[in-house]
Parts: sequence; C-alpha cells; structure tokens
Amino acid sequence: MATDLVLLDALGPSGEYRTRNREIVATTAGMPVAELSKVARLYVSRTIGAQRKVTPLPVAEREKALDAAAEIFATAEIGGLGFDAYVELASRISGVPIMVTRTGARNVADSVAHAFDAVRPAQPMGAARDWRDERTRAGSAVWTRRGEVFAVHAAGNGPGVRGLWPQALALGYRVAVRPSRREPFTGHRLVNALRQAGFRHEDVVFLPTDHGGADEIIRCADLAMVYGGQDVVDKYAADPTVMVNGPGRAKILITADRDWRDYLDLIVDSIANLGGVACVNTTAALYEGDPAPLAAAIAEKLATIEPLPTEDERAILPTQAVEKARALADYLATKAAGTTALLGADQVVAAVGDGYAALRPAVHLLAEPDVDKLNIELPFPCVWVSPWSRDAGLAPLRNSLVINLITGDDGLVDSVLGDPTVSNVYRGNHPTFFGAPEIPHDGFLADVLMRNKGFIRD
Repeated sequence: MATDLVLLDALGPSGEYRTRNREIVATTAGMPVAELSKVARLYVSRTIGAQRKVTPLPVAEREKALDAAAEIFATAEIGGLGFDAYVELASRISGVPIMVTRTGARNVADSVAHAFDAVRPAQPMGAARDWRDERTRAGSAVWTRRGEVFAVHAAGNGPGVRGLWPQALALGYRVAVRPSRREPFTGHRLVNALRQAGFRHEDVVFLPTDHGGADEIIRCADLAMVYGGQDVVDKYAADPTVMVNGPGRAKILITADRDWRDYLDLIVDSIANLGGVACVNTTAALYEGDPAPLAAAIAEKLATIEPLPTEDERAILPTQAVEKARALADYLATKAAGTTALLGADQVVAAVGDGYAALRPAVHLLAEPDVDKLNIELPFPCVWVSPWSRDAGLAPLRNSLVINLITGDDGLVDSVLGDPTVSNVYRGNHPTFFGAPEIPHDGFLADVLMRNKGFIRD
C-alpha cells in the first residue's frame, strides 16, 4: 500500500528522515494519499540543538536564496510532485477548493520572493539594521533578533498562511516547522524548496510530530508562532514567547449614513471568498438600522453558490467528510438557538459523492448584538447579521482581527482603531480578507522577532 502513497519524510539537520512511526494522510473523501513520518521528542530537541550551533547565512545569501526558493516552489518537481499535482493533493486533503488552494500556493511563492520587502515596513526608521551602519558612530538603535530559533506550528486552512514564516529566515532566524496534519504538503514543499535554493539543512527543518513533540518544539525554540482555536489562545495566553494566531472574528459595520446596498457584493465576497475558511473572512455584519433586509440580501446571494467537489475548478465551498460536516451543522444549530435562520444548519451539509460533503453558507439574523454569537467562527461561509446602535458601542466589535467600517464617522474610526482588542481596521470598499506586505496581518511578524538595542562606536 505504501508504494502507492506520497512519502512525506521529516527534514532534519542530516536531511530526509523516514521514521517507523508514520501517519496516513487522507482526502476529505477518506482516500489515503500520503504517509507522513512523525518524529519523537528526542529528535525534536536534538534538531533544534543543531540549529543553534550554526550562525545565520549572510544577508545577501539569504535574500538570493529566498528569491530562488519562490521560483522552485512554484515550478519544480519536489518529492515526486509537480506544482499542479501538489495543489490537487493539498486541496483534496484540506477540503479547500482547488482554485482557492492554487491561488494560495501562488501567494506563498510571491510572499517568499518578497520576504525582505515584507519585513522592512516593521523596522523603525531610526534604527540601523547592522551595527556597521555609519550612523551608529554617533549612536543609534540597532534592530536585532530576540533569539536564534523560531518555531512554527503551521495552520491547515489553505496554503497562503505559509508565506508568513519565511520572513524569519530573512531576519536570520533558523526555523523549525511543525506541519498541520490536516495539510502537510505545503510545508514539506516549501522547506524542500528553501533547501534546494541554498539554505542549509540546519536553517529550516520540517518536523511532523505528535502533541508531545509539538510542545517540545516550543520549549526548545526561543520564539514560536502557533495557529488554532480559542483553546490554543487560552493555552499560550500567558507565554510572551508564543505568538498566537487564533480565531479572526472579522466583522463589517455599516452605519446609518451609508446604504448597505452599495456594498452588498463586498460583504458577500468578504464572507465567501477563500472558501470562507480563513481567519480574515467576515463572520458578522452589523448595521445601524433594521438589519433584516441586509440579511435577506446576503442570504439570497450566498444561496446561489453551487455545492461542488473540491477538485472542480468552479468550486467555492469547502468540503469535509460527511460525518464531520454533520457535526459542524449540529454545532451550528445549537449555537444559533434564538436567532432567525435565513440559511440554517439544516441545509449546510450538501453531499457531493464519495462520502464527503460541501458546506453550504449559513446566515442567521440576530435581534440584538449578542457578542457570544457574533464571535462564533466556523470553517465555511457562516455569517451573523445584527443591528448595531451607538448605545451598543464597541462591545460587539471587540476581539476582532479585522473590522471594516463602512461609515462617514471619523470619530468611530478613531475609537475602533484605538481599541487594543482590534488588530486591523479597514474603511470603505475593502474586503476583510485584503492583504499586502505593507499591511500587518496581526501586527508585523517582525514585531515579535526583533527588538531595538542602543549602540554607539568609535
């Protein structure tokens, strides 16, 4: 059986490492497609120890290698898979539509190529990047690393987020990647591409492992970035060395001075683009007025999305095994109690054959801005539509990765931008999933990885 499967070996300081402890990776339809080697805790600690023993490659070599890695990732055959074959498998196992997966994979390549460009906006203007900078003779800040090894617990909801951590390589870190069991193909391909481009084995490693090994990666590294739900956020809330990418809970607020009809396509796109699986997809739309017509219009547009198999180029909706899809629908039904279902849990599961199902959009209308419901985020297009008033204030908007304010009220923009629980604020005709290197996602990654030190020399 193993001869028919793609072998995803660990990538350690001595090269590929095929373990006896391996895990089958299957599609959402339950078809085995790969075997993933899983390393033990001792291997993890020894690997990160080896990473500490090497110094960073020179800046020019890192920049050249990142540029080459982007091209290799996007064009080469890696581990027996060309780019198209990789995209197909990553889509089938994650349930993310193939068109979305392909776009995300191309974005990874683009992000790797522009990793140096992405870290520059985070560098303070008054700081030197190198102590040899002439201005340090008179005294200045020098922008330096907080550590040497950066650990990444990768996400599985689409390839695009893998484009972030190569910024750590640009800054001179050695990186240890623990892939998501839901989609390990992108991490495996990216680490291989980086090595083929000129990074040493110690510079970047690929460490599939169990929960114990995952904890060991974070314990051994200087800093870490993890992805997960509220349970993961709570687990690392008190650990300043761990950057947590949790639920996005992105929202759109339309005030009474704006006609929501002018922004309906933007709202629907923010909900359903990227398959609705990303942390930047809109999960709540609030309106200063009667939200019922807005909710009905959103539901009417979302209801036209056709459930299709993941590999169909027209597919927009994500897929899951039927049992998992039903469990999500049951959870939604419980959480939606007391709301008005325009597209309810009973229609979410749409079988597309072979034991898996597409997840149709859900739209629920709230009588008031219930904070708990507004912050329920599910891995498919699911939106809560609610009234909002000045008396409600910022409470319904807090703890959001992105808020798009469709308003003419500058004071409201000031208030939301000043709220410490809101990461990003967009205004007007910009979807909540919009991103660019100069716009931080949840702060710049370099905010976590770097610090300023005072320096003066003769």
